[in-house]
Amino acid sequence: MNEVTCLGILVADVVGKPIDTLPARGRLSLVDRMELHSGGCAANTGVGLARLGVKTAIVGKVGKDGFGDFLVNQFDHYGIDTTGVARDETSATSSTMVLVHGDGERSFIHYLGANATLCAADLDLAKLYDTKILHVAGALVMPSIDGEPTGELLKEARNRGVITALDTVWDATGAWMSKLAPALPYTDYFLPSYEEARMLAGGLDTPEDVASFLIDAGVKCVGLKLGEKGCYFKTEAGDCLKLPILPVNAIDALGAGDAFVAGFLAGLVRGWDLEECARFAVAVGASCVTALGATTGIKSFDETMNFLKMFEEARG
Repeated sequence: MNEVTCLGILVADVVGKPIDTLPARGRLSLVDRMELHSGGCAANTGVGLARLGVKTAIVGKVGKDGFGDFLVNQFDHYGIDTTGVARDETSATSSTMVLVHGDGERSFIHYLGANATLCAADLDLAKLYDTKILHVAGALVMPSIDGEPTGELLKEARNRGVITALDTVWDATGAWMSKLAPALPYTDYFLPSYEEARMLAGGLDTPEDVASFLIDAGVKCVGLKLGEKGCYFKTEAGDCLKLPILPVNAIDALGAGDAFVAGFLAGLVRGWDLEECARFAVAVGASCVTALGATTGIKSFDETMNFLKMFEEARG
């Protein structure tokens, strides 16, 4: 049995840095670095979990092309179970041009590709549910699974005693809550960015109000990723927790939110309480931003624990 199964979007990221302006039409600009990385919520979280020593499976779809080969080979390199990665005969692998600005912020040019065709028929349900935690990573940009299908997948996971988790990406279609609502009553842990969560909550102004809205929609525990302001958690029992970030030299914020989720899920696998999981999540997210790429900066479990301990001792 896998400890965590990440179902969702798989993307080949072409990352360039620094890019603060685009070249004029027909011209060429130079960058300091350009690299190819695995990306997409399911890939980033899955690789992060594997680097932390968690037995992980990734489920999704890629094309039968060079980018698809690269992604599967990357997952295999980390010992991730890739038997649930389907290969599409007609759609190319989803890919993103990641423009990393000089201050570490990113902009994206994205091709949906095979992620848009991932559907229930691609899933081996018996294997999908053979896990401790099912994490749907990339809701709102999987049109063949979003909505009722995601709700049914999470509901069945719950019925089988599987812990459920969910993360989103920005919904360019503007559907937001109408698309996600069917999944929330079957979500144990919802871990979106604050910006995305605000859109789901109709633009509410504070983390407290946004989290309360999502709890009322059926989620058991909401964890909001607040960027430079840290994170905020609220449970259906009314327990609240807010933690700051760890101050590090940020090189690239790409994948930081997915790294945070990987750290949180790794804590759940170990049976930790909410605060322990959240503190570890913050440490994994902080490690992530110290290197270029969505997962390059993530350390091993022991290294991350030492990294966290160093900061906590410094704070006293």
